[in-house]
Amino acid sequence: MLHAFAILLCLQLTGEALVRATDSPLPGPVIGLALLFVWLVARIPLPQATHETADGILKHLSLLFVPAGVGVVQQLPLLGAEGWKLAAIILVSIALSLAATAITFAAIAKFMQIDSEAPEGKRR
Repeated sequence: MLHAFAILLCLQLTGEALVRATDSPLPGPVIGLALLFVWLVARIPLPQATHETADGILKHLSLLFVPAGVGVVQQLPLLGAEGWKLAAIILVSIALSLAATAITFAAIAKFMQIDSEAPEGKRR
């Protein structure tokens, strides 16, 4: 388990180093996750314990939100002053995400020649 945890932390550390070296706006853990994805796509074997370690981390994922909640509480005055802007941005981004998802789904359905009006057994 320790070896698998060390692999995950090394990928995150590599992501942090890349972010600082390139002055990227992306967070280091996101880059580390992308590196893990590349690792998995390249089919480089991971220790079996990595699966169990990742499951253990995911089971306790809610604990990782505590620091974010504390940060929000520390910024309550700013949130009170600028909260309406944040709410508007969130609503617009949700609408844009839903529209992009619907357009992408429609394009893929058209590409795959799926007729949504046809009964289940009659689809092409």
